[in-house]
Amino acid sequence: METILVTGGCGFIGRYVVEELLQQNYGVTVLDALIGQVHGGAEIDMPSRVRTIRGDVRDRACLDRALEGADGVIHLAAEVGVGQSMYEIDRYVGANDLGTATLLQAMIDKPVRRIVVASSMSVYGEGRYTSQGNSCGLVRRAPDRLKAGEWEPVASDGGRLEPVATDEEKPVDLASIYALTKYMQERQCLIFGSAYPTEAVALRLFNVFGAGQALSNPYTGVLANFASRLANGRAPMIFEDGRQRRDFVHVEDVARAFRLAYEKRAAAGHVINVGSGRSYAIADIAAMLAEAMGHPELQPEILGKARAGDIRHCFADISKARELLGFEPQHDLRGALRPFVDWVRTSEAVDRSAEMRRQLEERGLVS
Repeated sequence: METILVTGGCGFIGRYVVEELLQQNYGVTVLDALIGQVHGGAEIDMPSRVRTIRGDVRDRACLDRALEGADGVIHLAAEVGVGQSMYEIDRYVGANDLGTATLLQAMIDKPVRRIVVASSMSVYGEGRYTSQGNSCGLVRRAPDRLKAGEWEPVASDGGRLEPVATDEEKPVDLASIYALTKYMQERQCLIFGSAYPTEAVALRLFNVFGAGQALSNPYTGVLANFASRLANGRAPMIFEDGRQRRDFVHVEDVARAFRLAYEKRAAAGHVINVGSGRSYAIADIAAMLAEAMGHPELQPEILGKARAGDIRHCFADISKARELLGFEPQHDLRGALRPFVDWVRTSEAVDRSAEMRRQLEERGLVS
């Protein structure tokens, strides 16, 4: 029986990955710092079959213990959130990039067969666009247009751009400190995999949702933020005009993708998108959730302001995941909303979105 170390294994995605691995009869070791912003200070009960070590991924002694007997690593440990990364730069770079470097350093002495690292769609910046049917390169939004409330990016000649599914060949364009750290994580692992016997795979995750997401962490996924607002009788807050489009992928599909990325020989050395392959406007998601939670009157509060580091449209082309992993999403957003809402109703949700907005505005990160 192979044993896999899951860093960040007590987190939202981590718990599902652990369950997926246990169902496939892997041995599992978890290393997690259990930081308060994510876990609220509560201890997380893991299945008795899981060897759990509480510690920081930058702690070499903890890593050496965690890697004992490990055949592979799924590396999820990271600080998450675009907005917060723009004003807690040392925290994000330290945890994400130094943490990954410390893990790889430890793996030189305790080698494993394969490492699968969690990257992010945020590395793309803006997603893929076409102009008059032709694919564009890097697309960026001009600050003066954003200040004027002109949210859509335009072609160099001022013409209209059409957002299309983003594939892995789209050049990266790092628009936030968080995106920078995730790109550094994936590149460190892939470079390590080309130099050492350990194979490496990077999964670029799109917007992950599902039961168990941190409802009181305003820098977690957008669906959890909306649910926290609605559970407290408040309308969801949306930056810009709410027509920005995203891809929402269920956490159970993500967990399966990690297991497949660990198992499939063809995946070695690749960067692979993990999403649903569908796109939704953010305001439509907020309205759908309000309806499902029994608050159709709580229509989204459209702020008409841009947040530093945000992009307009990005949704996944998952052709490569289908080809290399045999991955096919089994949950769509509409079908998965009801169990998500049922879970929210049994959970504590402290709405901290106003605090998040204040933190950003005080630092000039909202315009």
